[in-house]
Amino acid sequence: MKAEFGRMEIFENYSLKSLNTFGVEARAKYFVQLRNEQDAKELAKTDLLRKHPYFILGGGSNVLFRDYFEGVIIQLENKGIEVAKEKNKGVKVRCAAGEDWHSFVEFCVRNDLGGLENLSLIPGKAGAAPIQNIGAYGVEQQDAFKELTAIDLMRGKLRKFKSRDCEFGYRNSYFKKNPRNPYLILNVSYQLSKEHKYNLSYGALQEHVAGKKHHDLSLQLISDLIVDIRKSKLPDPDMLGNAGSFFKNPVISAEQFRRLKSKYPEMAAYKLNERQYKIAAGWLIDKLGWKGKRKGDAGVHEKQALVIVNYGSASGEEIFNFSEGIRKDVMQHFDIGLEREVILI
Repeated sequence: MKAEFGRMEIFENYSLKSLNTFGVEARAKYFVQLRNEQDAKELAKTDLLRKHPYFILGGGSNVLFRDYFEGVIIQLENKGIEVAKEKNKGVKVRCAAGEDWHSFVEFCVRNDLGGLENLSLIPGKAGAAPIQNIGAYGVEQQDAFKELTAIDLMRGKLRKFKSRDCEFGYRNSYFKKNPRNPYLILNVSYQLSKEHKYNLSYGALQEHVAGKKHHDLSLQLISDLIVDIRKSKLPDPDMLGNAGSFFKNPVISAEQFRRLKSKYPEMAAYKLNERQYKIAAGWLIDKLGWKGKRKGDAGVHEKQALVIVNYGSASGEEIFNFSEGIRKDVMQHFDIGLEREVILI
């Protein structure tokens, strides 16, 4: 069923199976797809969001629907990429929130604009990038972030967010920390460079470019290498349902790190400062024998312990319960609490 508000169509009892990369069957009481800022303003004029809980859905690549959603799922499908301003060797590029993130990165690479190439092939929409503060291979989107424009869905008013307003953290932001925040991101701007300083801190990248001079490198080469690395390690969600890394890498105290390191000398970790270490969640999960393990159609990918997959018809609740088994096992053996990177709905 559907109802119309102005030019908008609001669907009832809507299937979300094709809108999440886990491929789990789930339904929402209401679903609305917005095409532009005007649609968002029309939605703000209704009382729909005042009467019901709501969730803003991007590409569905970082979400797990556990059950029927008794509220409104909102998806923005606006398009457009533009070079907004050039100054000296820096370039401000604005991207509509509804654009595919990887397509946006490809645009930047083709136009020789550096800063986002290490974030190639990350699934999802551009509007979700600052919400999740996506990161990979030594780079986070906040490193190049300039500003974003969002609309308050309760009042229909626009607001610009600078980096400090977004409260970026490790796979976190103001928008993610405040799930009832009323803001729908309309576009995101990044400050990119025509003079390139390649971030090659990730081990696999260093191996591929070993022996190459700076003038032998290019944004396209770095992007292509990262695409190849990601494809070799992570399953294609079109072939096998998943949402990429399911857990964040936990941060522990230096004291706890020393205790664990004495027991597990091979433990993968990264020193953040004198007081904290970041531990590879994939190593913890693999060490306990979860890689390749499955229960029904929910399981851990055979090549990447951080990725939980849907082998066919697993429900969202079954995937959640499977992830809980991993969290409890890691806590029991290492006294480390794993936090999900995936958003639970």
